[in-house]
Amino acid sequence: MRKQKGFSLIELLIVVAIILIIAAIAIPNLLRARIAANESSAVASVRTLNTAQISYNSSYPTVGFASTMAALSGTSCAPPTSAGACLIDNQLSTGTKSGYSFVLSNVSGTPASTYQFNATPLTQNQTGVRYFCSFADAVVRVPSSSTTCAQTDTPLQ
Repeated sequence: MRKQKGFSLIELLIVVAIILIIAAIAIPNLLRARIAANESSAVASVRTLNTAQISYNSSYPTVGFASTMAALSGTSCAPPTSAGACLIDNQLSTGTKSGYSFVLSNVSGTPASTYQFNATPLTQNQTGVRYFCSFADAVVRVPSSSTTCAQTDTPLQ
């Protein structure tokens, strides 16, 4: 009998089975890491939005806080105005970034003295698990029992 070079079918099946086992272990960890990265990005974005609101309030004291995220952004920044302050990037001003949706609400007063930011995962358990929010005190919070935030919710640590 001649000696043939190459791998037998059994050897190839064993290698494929080992690769599938490794993939079955690695994919859930990859998804959890992606969720954690999206949540970290959402918290950083809420902090950025808070900082932008504080800067906006300092720059335009007769207006107070910005009533839209578009007012915090802007396309023409020479010079910035209260309608386009150029404090956040255009991606964040669209309200969607890194698997989260951001909404500015509850802007009230003349000049505006209150606001609320909410960060909601676009797809629960795929792009994120937790919800985040912040009020005019600039503390990032995690809702305790539901998807709606209150100022009494636990601050993010």
